[in-house]
Formats: sequence, structure tokens, C-alpha cells
Amino acid sequence: MKLCDGVKRNDRGVSESIGFMLIFTLVIVGIGLVTLYGYPMLLQQQVNADKRIMEKNLIVLQNDIKSITYKNVPYKETSLKVSGGSLTVYNTLFSPTSSSFRISDGSSVDVTFHPGQLQYESINAQQVIAIENGAVMARPMYAPGSVMVAEPRWFSDTDPITSKTTTVIPLIGLNSTIFMSQTGVGTVRMQVSTTNYTEISKPALSNQVTVYYTPDPNIYNFSVAWRNYFTNSLKWTETAPNTYRLPPTDTLVIKKYDIMVKSL
Repeated sequence: MKLCDGVKRNDRGVSESIGFMLIFTLVIVGIGLVTLYGYPMLLQQQVNADKRIMEKNLIVLQNDIKSITYKNVPYKETSLKVSGGSLTVYNTLFSPTSSSFRISDGSSVDVTFHPGQLQYESINAQQVIAIENGAVMARPMYAPGSVMVAEPRWFSDTDPITSKTTTVIPLIGLNSTIFMSQTGVGTVRMQVSTTNYTEISKPALSNQVTVYYTPDPNIYNFSVAWRNYFTNSLKWTETAPNTYRLPPTDTLVIKKYDIMVKSL
């Protein structure tokens, strides 16, 4: 305690008070910076992780579909967690305008097929991932364009001895008896309902075969993903928008599978 200008003062607590205020201010500023910049980054990382997990989940379901179609396994059951969005079954007859594949040679072949979709939609990630006709595809929710994450098993094969080409087109439809949607942990149960096998050879297969893809205007459009698959992977020729001509084919095999989704 000292006397200054006739007034007694006690300065022993001044340095401690200033130190406390400085430390308290730094803590508050640090919390504010974390809340302002760090928390949104953590949320974005979680959204991206959910999106990657759902891509893997749909590839797992695609493998289940391959097992119950190509490997003749009668029933598949897979438990998975749907995070950041919802997983929905769109029936093959969801609407009169549902997406379709038409296969035609202009003469003896004219097949129209509605595959339906198993679709994951995330508002947080602004992302849509879907299984359609055996393919896993992804696209932004409110922007054009799409990409094929995992391809279906369409192929053409040429016999090295006879030089004859066989083209195999599997058509896989997803059905359900009721509207189903899932969020959180659930079990996807699927089984084959019906199958159909058609083989057409020349001379009945008189002309080159054309595949027409018609996207559903009521849900998300994946025509870009299908175009890249047909033109880049299969080397088919695009003759018009969503219209693809196969190379000369001696035998065309069309396999239809109707898969019933029992639960999500």
C-alpha cells in the first residue's frame, strides 16, 4: 500500500485481474473460431462420409442383386445403416412415365422394360445414388449430369472360330408390394419373383438392334451415366439422344428378372 497524491491505493491484484481477462478473452475467441470455421468443416466431413458409406452400401446391394439373378441364389438379406438421407424403392410401375429401356430391331424384336429404382436421397449432401437396371449411379440433386459408380453386366462376345457375335442384355426390375422407405438401421430383403429368357438369332434378327433409354421426368435423370456406359464401355453408337445402336449381332439374348424387395 502506498500514498499517491494523498490517496491510498492497493495495486497487488491488478496484474492477476489483467491476466485473467486476457486468458478468458483468448478462450472465448478460440471457441468462437472453432464454432465459426471448425464445426461446419466437421459437419461437411460427416456428410461426405455418409455419402461414401451409402455408395458402398448400394454396391453391396448390387452384388446381392447379381447373386439372386446370375448365380440363382433365391434370397438375399443385408443389414445396413442409412445415414444422412433416406433409401426408397420406386416400383417398376411407379408411374406411367417411369424410366424405360426399349430394345428393337425394327422387325422381330420390340421389348419395352421398366426397371424401377432403389434410390438414396440426401438433402444434406445434395446427392442422389440409385440402383437402376443393375447399375449403381450417382448425380447431384439440383444440377445436371450423372456418373455410373458400378456398371451392370451387359456384354457382347465374338466367337474366335465362327466370328459370330452374341449380345447379352439383362433387364432387372425392382418391385415391392407397398411403398417402402428407410432411414437408420434396417435390413434389405430381396428375392427373385419371376425370370424370362429370350434368344433371337439370324435370320429372325434381321436388322441391327437399337436400345432406347427414356428417363422418368418425375424423378432424377441418369441419362448421362447410361450414355457414357453405352458409348464408352460397350462402344455402341449414339444415333440420337438416348438412342444407341449395337454393332452387328448374330444372336441377341434378353434375360428378364423381376426382383421383389420384401423389406427395407
